Amino acid sequence: MTSILFRFVANAVALAAAVWLVGGIALGDDDAGDGGKTATLLVVALIFGAVNLIVKPLVTFLTLPLVILSLGLFTLVINALMLMLTDALAGDRFEVDGFWPALLGGLIISIVSWAVNMVLDSD
Repeated sequence: MTSILFRFVANAVALAAAVWLVGGIALGDDDAGDGGKTATLLVVALIFGAVNLIVKPLVTFLTLPLVILSLGLFTLVINALMLMLTDALAGDRFEVDGFWPALLGGLIISIVSWAVNMVLDSD
């Protein structure tokens, strides 16, 4: 149970970093102030986690030859596609302005999520 919570927190922190660093990625406008932005970020992190849990393994399996031929670099494209799918599923809560911001955001999310998981998972 704590592992799921750690991954959820890591996704939320990583998404916040991507929103902060990439100009083409933004949270939707809320009238509730900072508390509304935090709630929106948590909802988007939940959607992103579900997409990564359900869709990403299937896409990775179907594109395995491309992943192997590119020595794993195609996973960056898969991460960008998962971020764009999260945009489509989240509606007005989350905006990604195209493939290149999604690619950069996916890279940032991967790095930050890995770092947060390393810090939170240390025993």
